[in-house]
Amino acid sequence: MFRNTMPRYEILSEEAMATLDRGWRRLMTEVGVEFMDDRALDLFRQAGQRVEDKTAFLDPDWVLEQVAKAPREFDLQARNPANSIHVGGDSMAFSAVYGPPFVRDGEVRRDGTMDDFRNFTRLAQSFAVLDSAGGVITEPNDTPLDSRHLDMTYALQTLTDKIYMGNVVSGANAADTIAMTEILFGSRESIEETPAIISLINCNSPLRWDDRMLEAQFEYSSANQPVILTPFILMGAMSPVTIPAALVQQIVEALSGIALSQLIRPGAPVVFGSFLSNIDMQSGSPTFGTPESGIGLLCTGQIARHFGLPFRTGGGLTSSQVPDAQAGYEALMTMMPTFLAGANFVMHSAGWLEGGLVAGFEKFVIDAQLVEMLQHEFTPLEIDEDSMAFGAHEEVGHGGHFLGAMHTMERFRTCFYRPFLNSSDNYERWMRNGAKDTAARATDIYKKKLEDFEQPPLDEAIREELEAFVVRRRAELGD
Repeated sequence: MFRNTMPRYEILSEEAMATLDRGWRRLMTEVGVEFMDDRALDLFRQAGQRVEDKTAFLDPDWVLEQVAKAPREFDLQARNPANSIHVGGDSMAFSAVYGPPFVRDGEVRRDGTMDDFRNFTRLAQSFAVLDSAGGVITEPNDTPLDSRHLDMTYALQTLTDKIYMGNVVSGANAADTIAMTEILFGSRESIEETPAIISLINCNSPLRWDDRMLEAQFEYSSANQPVILTPFILMGAMSPVTIPAALVQQIVEALSGIALSQLIRPGAPVVFGSFLSNIDMQSGSPTFGTPESGIGLLCTGQIARHFGLPFRTGGGLTSSQVPDAQAGYEALMTMMPTFLAGANFVMHSAGWLEGGLVAGFEKFVIDAQLVEMLQHEFTPLEIDEDSMAFGAHEEVGHGGHFLGAMHTMERFRTCFYRPFLNSSDNYERWMRNGAKDTAARATDIYKKKLEDFEQPPLDEAIREELEAFVVRRRAELGD
């Protein structure tokens, strides 16, 4: 996985941080947070916190005591140890798009299917720059709603040997994911010792944690599996329109969820989550890749480090309907600050289109290219006597060229990064090769990746046990 050892880009002054600190403390104590689960409310009461109806008014200092129990960094094991990851510190893990109900394949936009889900999973396995296929890469709308989580988890476990995300639609679905992970890794003890699932728990912003998300959180935190506690904030709709107000709300929502995880199981791994953008104030539509979201992203990194927590944010986000120039520059507008902030877990790294409604095959390839280029750009420059190439100057002299110099000949294969998607052909050669634009070249690449895909090996006894579990649970669920 990638380690970002570049300096972090921090934009908040000490005075600004102090102002945000006063803001979240006031919002936490005076307005509070709704928890739509009686178990959560009981835990807060038992911890001496004030609870009225479904709203918990949490003492900020007590919240910080709970936050301090969470690990600053932790490991996630993959079934192929070479693909295990570290979350926190300088580490950045990249996961594919999550949640779209629709798919774009070339000119066609349609409902996502289980075949699409499997193909995106294969692509994630094929691109080394991605550490995970994620979770719900697209909704397989041709499979039964009550049991599709079994098919998705099975695909993630068998078509990849990377880490994967857990299903969070309900507590039962989360329990199924944990049970299948116990089969894959041999026992409950093995995954409690080193977690193997990371899951997204979204806040129903503003200031409400709903029952389904909380059910899943209880399952995962009880099993010592990390959860990404993420406020879902589109400024102007789910928060006030100002960035500072959104940041304060984000802190309250994330820290309240993190405090709950520590009540469920002290020391359970968590991630400070952020999904922060804004709406178009004329149409009300969500917008992505905006300057405001980039600023909020940079602030989030600084805030998470202030609390000593690993954090999730960023991705290749765009509002564009197709993999065009807008899709590219909006994705960069989000992904560049992701690197500058040093996000530890990056969801939606590949495939996001149309505000997250669509998973795009061509966009998947374009985003993978973008992430790979940024990883090279954020690799520190090595400066030594050899790289200064004084001997090349002696060889070439004044007014010559370095194409045939010994220093060049020794390094020309590896001296510069070569993008796998870009075209640098002259016009005549580009025309002879079909005059393909970026999207067309991305189509060729993704189809070739699928054609060449080799499924990672898995012990046949484990595969059979997983299949038996899926068949049994599907029958129990009535599908």
